Amino acid sequence: LAAMADAGKSDWQTAIGPAADSVLGMIRVAFYAHQVSEAVDMIQHASEQGYETMANLMAVSNITEEEIDGVLEAIAPTPAGTMVIVDSFGHLYREQIDRLYHKYAEAMQGAGKEIGIHAHNNMQLAFANTIEAIVLGSNRADATMAGLGRGAGNCPMELLLGFVRNPKFKLRPVIQLLQEHMPKIRETVEWGPLVPYNITGQLNLHPRAAMEFRAGDSREDFVAFYDQIVNET
Repeated sequence: LAAMADAGKSDWQTAIGPAADSVLGMIRVAFYAHQVSEAVDMIQHASEQGYETMANLMAVSNITEEEIDGVLEAIAPTPAGTMVIVDSFGHLYREQIDRLYHKYAEAMQGAGKEIGIHAHNNMQLAFANTIEAIVLGSNRADATMAGLGRGAGNCPMELLLGFVRNPKFKLRPVIQLLQEHMPKIRETVEWGPLVPYNITGQLNLHPRAAMEFRAGDSREDFVAFYDQIVNET
C-alpha cells in the first residue's frame, strides 16, 4: 500500500512515522518544481523511516526545460526508487511522453531509479500515453478502476490489464467490480473526460476551473465555459 504526501500541504515530519508501525510500504512525494528542496527532504525522511519512495513532479507540461532539468538533478541522488512523469493537466501527447521519458531516463542513469507514468484523461489520452511509456521502458504505471480520479480521471485499470496480457491478471473479477460497484460511486462522484476537462487539457490549464464550473448552476453550458477560460487566459 502507498500514500501520497504533497509538499507544502502535508505535515510529513510528524505524519510519516516508522514503516514498521504502518500498513503502508511506500510514500509517494508529490511536488511542483519550486518545491523540489522540500521534496528531497521528504524523500529522505520517508526513506529513513523505512518506506520505499517515489518522486512525482507535478504539472510538468507547464514548466521550462531548465526547471525540469533542475528537478531531475536534485532528485537523482535521493533514495527515491522511481521518478514519475506526471501529466497533471492531461495536456501531453505521445511524442511529448517520448521526449520526457528519455529526458528522465538519461538524468536517472546510474541512480538505480525506475521511470513511472501518471496520466490524466482530459483529452482521452491517458491510456495511450501510459502504453507509450510502458513500451519505452516504464514499469511503474498508475491506473484506476474505470479511470476513477480527480476531474477527468486517470488511465483505466481494466484497459491497462488487457494491454499487458499477463496470464496472472484475471479480467473477469475486474469487470465484475466495474459492474457491481462503480455505478454506485458515480451517483455521488463525477469524473471522466467531460468537455470542460477537455478544454482545460487542450489549453494546458489546471482542472480546478472545470471542477468549479461543473459544481455550478450552468454546468452544461460548455460554450460559456470555453469563452470564460479563453478570456481569462
